[in-house]
This record gives sequence, structure tokens and C-alpha cells, in this order.
Amino acid sequence: MSAKWEKQEGNQGVLTFEVDAEKFNEGLDAAFKKVVKTVSVPGFRKGKMPRAMFEKRFGVESLYQDAIDILLPEAYTNAIEEAGIEPVDRPEIDVEQVEKGKALIFKATVTVKPEVKLGQYKGIEVEKVNTEVTEEDVNQELTSLQERHAELVVKETAAENGDTVVMDFEGFVDGEAFEGGQADNYSLELGSGQFIPGFEEQLVGTAAGEEKDVEVTFPEDYHAAELAGKKAVFKVKVHEVKGKELPELDDEFAKDADDEVETLDALKEKIKTRLEESKKHEAEHTVRDTVVEKAAENAEIDLPAIMIDNEVDRMMQEFEQRLQMQGMNLELYFQFSGQDESALREQMKEEAEKRVRMNLTLEAIAKAENIEVSPEEMDAELNKMSEMYNMPVENITAALGSLEGLKADVQVRKALDFLVENSKTVE
Repeated sequence: MSAKWEKQEGNQGVLTFEVDAEKFNEGLDAAFKKVVKTVSVPGFRKGKMPRAMFEKRFGVESLYQDAIDILLPEAYTNAIEEAGIEPVDRPEIDVEQVEKGKALIFKATVTVKPEVKLGQYKGIEVEKVNTEVTEEDVNQELTSLQERHAELVVKETAAENGDTVVMDFEGFVDGEAFEGGQADNYSLELGSGQFIPGFEEQLVGTAAGEEKDVEVTFPEDYHAAELAGKKAVFKVKVHEVKGKELPELDDEFAKDADDEVETLDALKEKIKTRLEESKKHEAEHTVRDTVVEKAAENAEIDLPAIMIDNEVDRMMQEFEQRLQMQGMNLELYFQFSGQDESALREQMKEEAEKRVRMNLTLEAIAKAENIEVSPEEMDAELNKMSEMYNMPVENITAALGSLEGLKADVQVRKALDFLVENSKTVE
């Protein structure tokens, strides 16, 4: 096995590698054993045709593609290890030489992980974060608790912002009803931003039993192309208007809101303690985010587009998982938001690029500072995962396959710790 790496412009290069003649012959043998099982020739049962007769009839060339398919994955993996490169995309591979009795030669055009030229990363200044919890902070949290424990009560008066309207509606474009534009007994909180811009505002002031034509214009980037930019009229019939009735802030409310307290004062104290912890964690996260963002800004990196696209893919998966936890899916989200997948991906690109830059910077810092991960640290990480997923360490290890990815994650985290330890707090 021999591999030669030739760096080209940007993050691309050509990797030339070969499989020696002996190994290629083994691949041809394996290909023949696979192909002969499917060949029907008079006088022979399937799989029993002699190799010499097969090659005479079909030619050894008929085995080349199967042999390449068998040999290429291992050959490419060995070649990138020998060349010491880190591909970030599927390679474009051409066969340069394929002939029985000779070495099999490949040329692969490969996009690799970019080089990082570090700028300043030690002594990064971070503004001190105020972690004081005020009485106003506690009162705001109490108000939020009140909102969450509020009851919806039918109102006889007109709808206000924040009220919930129970209604039937049907949408029309150019006088024609359109698919997905109709619902009965639908509950909508006015001001929640669930519907097309302008819809909810026009229902403020309506009352139970009232009918109203709501005129709106679909956004230009609406996910349903046939409705994008179109004017629409929704015929709405209001059945009920419900307002929020907030509970009194007293000891009974405190017990209902938290079964571990008996009084409103105890609830306030508990809220204050929780907010203090939250602000402390928030301050720590702010420091960590700030140091890595500044270090990444100071670094020079020519990012391959595919790395950003791959990060967007991960972000889309994360977003979909969060929606599922809320009982939604992407299709419903697109209907409510008026976006489509391409618009959402475009919206995520900036954050994806930022994430990739920061991760590459941390990897480069770990290398520059010789930050290593000890066996004890790996054991601690595996034990933490074991507790988190309630699985034996052996099962975690088996599920991961290789521990290199986990080791890289721990190394990056240690590089971030290093940045924080070497930062400066300023007022």
C-alpha cells in the first residue's frame, strides 16, 4: 500500500493510492465467488462454473468493478491514515489503472479539514457579568408562575391582546377556498404570533357570536408556493372569548405552585436561590462563549462549504428533536411559521459557520498547547455517560464503537477550560 498526497488550492488535494497486484488478485477472486453465484450457463449449476471458463466467456474485465467495490473502502481508509489527512466530504475517486497482474491505482479528489492559523487566544478580556438577583427579578418570576397557573375564563366583553379566541375560520384566495385554510373550534391566543402577520391583530375587539372578514397577505417566502405573496380573506366566526384569570399571590398559591413550600415568603426565597444559581451558570456560560468566540475571530480559517452544510444538517436534526419534545414536527412548524426547509437552513447558516469556526479553533489550541486526555479522564467521561443513560459502561463503549470521537470532544472541552483559565475579567 502506498499513498501520495498533493495539496492544491484551498482545502482540496489529490490523493493517489494503490492496491498491489497480489491484493488485487485476491479482490478478483472474491469478485468471482460473488458473481458466479448469479451466472446461469448450460451444463453447470449456479456457482459451479470454473474460473477459467468464466474469464474466457465473459472476460476478466467483467470482474473489475466488483473487485474495486470490495477493495476500495479499506484501501481508501488506509491511504488517508498513511497520508495523515482528515477528509470532511465524500471523495471523487477515479480509477487510474486497472489490469490483472498489475497494481490497482486510484486518484481521489479530497476536501480536507482546513488549517487553522491561530491569533491571540491567551489573555482574552471578558466583561464581568452581574449575578445579583433583585426583588424585581423575583417578582417577574412570580408573575410568570401566576401566568402558568392562570385559568381561562369565558368573557362577555370584547377580545383583548392575550385573550384566547375560540373560532371557526375558512380562507379564500381570489374567491376560492384553499387547502389547509379551514378549521372549526380553533383556539388562538391573540398576540402569540401563531398565525400569518396581521391576522391576530384584526381579532382584537371581536366578541362571542361575531363574524368578521380578516384580510391578510401571505409572506413572499411562505412555504406553500401557490399562496406566497397572495392576498387572502379569512371568514371568521367567533364562538367564545376567554381571558386569563390570575390566582392571588398568597400562601395557598405558593403551595399550589410548589409542594415543597408552605408560604409565599418561602416560595420567594426558593425562587431567589434558583435565580442566583441560574445567573451564576449563565455567567459561566457567557465567559466560555466569549473566550471561544474571540479566539475564533482572531484565527484565520478558510472554511470549506461542506463543513457548514454538515453542521446545518446537525442543527436541523437538533431542531426537529426539540419540536418533537413539544409535540410538533417540521411540517407543522413550517405551516405555522410560513417558512420552508430551505429558508430555515439559510437562517441557520450563520450560526453553523460560527460553530464550525469555534470547534476548529479549539482543536488547534489543544494541539498548540499539547492538551491530552488521560485514560482516567476517559473513564470518568464514560462513567458520566453510563449514569446519564442508565447503561453499563461496556454497552456505552460498544455503542460508540471507536472512542476517538469521544476523546476529541473531551480534548476540545479541556481546550475551552484552558481559554477560560487564561482569560482576564474586566469591569
